[in-house]
Amino acid sequence: MDTTGTDEVEKLKTKFISAWHNMKYSWVLKTKTYFSRNSPVFLLGKCYHFKSDEVDESFQDVTEPASVDQGDISGNVEEFRKDFISRIWLTYREEFPPLEGSEGVLTTDCGWGCTLRTGQMLLAQGLMLHFLGRAWTWPEALNQEHSDSDLWTSFTSKKLAAPFEAPLPEERKSSVLPNSSLENQRNISGDQEMDCVDCHRKIISWFADCPGALFGLHQLTEHGKNSGKMAGDWYGPAVVAHLLRKSVEEALEPEVHGITIYVAQDCTVYSGDVFDKQCSSGSEKAVIILVPVRLGGERTNLEYFEFVKGVLSLEYCVGIIGGKPKQSYYFVGFQDDSLIYMDPHYCQSFVDVSRKDFPLESFHCSSPKKMSFKKMDPSCTIGFYCRDVPDFEKVAEEVSKVLKSSAKEKYPLFTFVKGHSRDYEFDSFPACEQNDLLSEEEGKRLPRFNTDEFVLL
Repeated sequence: MDTTGTDEVEKLKTKFISAWHNMKYSWVLKTKTYFSRNSPVFLLGKCYHFKSDEVDESFQDVTEPASVDQGDISGNVEEFRKDFISRIWLTYREEFPPLEGSEGVLTTDCGWGCTLRTGQMLLAQGLMLHFLGRAWTWPEALNQEHSDSDLWTSFTSKKLAAPFEAPLPEERKSSVLPNSSLENQRNISGDQEMDCVDCHRKIISWFADCPGALFGLHQLTEHGKNSGKMAGDWYGPAVVAHLLRKSVEEALEPEVHGITIYVAQDCTVYSGDVFDKQCSSGSEKAVIILVPVRLGGERTNLEYFEFVKGVLSLEYCVGIIGGKPKQSYYFVGFQDDSLIYMDPHYCQSFVDVSRKDFPLESFHCSSPKKMSFKKMDPSCTIGFYCRDVPDFEKVAEEVSKVLKSSAKEKYPLFTFVKGHSRDYEFDSFPACEQNDLLSEEEGKRLPRFNTDEFVLL
């Protein structure tokens, strides 16, 4: 049998698919994003102001409310740019080692993997907080080329009648947890900086698109098989939360053993269950808390926007796995009535991270995007990082304040309660897991979260 012709057809098919992906998904970085110079910008708990383009601009003037401490104002446009670009960006990839999927063998996740990618980005941010701290930024961030040369000088110039005459609400202040990995690291020596760069590279390698990567697409889809999900299928924010938990629990890398993931049940975070996870091995672990919620019915309830802003103003927030109908985004901040996000819908080529100095540029995005909150899909998963038990107690206290202050109805979106889930007549988790991923109770509730969530793009 002559296989030459078949091989040529497959090569042409691959080239055609690659060209189609590049055309379909390359628009992501080609649209300009406009920011207002007159409003603060929040990025994962840090506050920036674009009043001036000078990096050393003093923010102790009338442009900022008196209630915001000097330490809460992180900088202006250049500092925001450096901070945003330093976040790990994970997108569609093609030509990676094949996955056994629902539609045969797949070498790309274009069109179906966006929620997995946003989940990866959230976990990557949690790992960066754990190993590097919130103050760390990538040394090469400002050397990134931009898809739009004037991206960072495109600001609206609308004038506000009385800018910043009133203080920001208490829940929208940037909050830093003392004595934790989130505190500022101002004095880093050259050797320490090199160690941070190596750690940054290692974290990225854990999300590589190859079978051996701890939190790569191959590993996540393998865990998904236990719940009937295959590569190529649709994944929702609640399911991805459990896939991330499973991947962290089974990670063999010793450096990851100091961190765990807790997924809230029935929109409730049980402190006893969190403590059990943090202290399960005899030594205290950091924990990433993931809370699947729904911000309304068929559409997002606009009354929840203050809650979302309050959460993203907290520095121990690691972002939101969310999006709009048909597309999943990783929400990291806001300005005025718009959310700031990182978009995974950009097809890039496979990167072999086994190379000693594999290129990092494709894992960092120089183009922040904004979206009106009213376009947000109601289904999402919110993440928080707690280094230890005192941190968790602080997180519970601060997030509860945000929930209380933003609640328009009798019942908040989710709650923190003392004790274990079994104390409230729920089966303990993970003793009664369904398909090794979801507890029986969560399995019953899952359709509620999946209704009208993201569909294939």
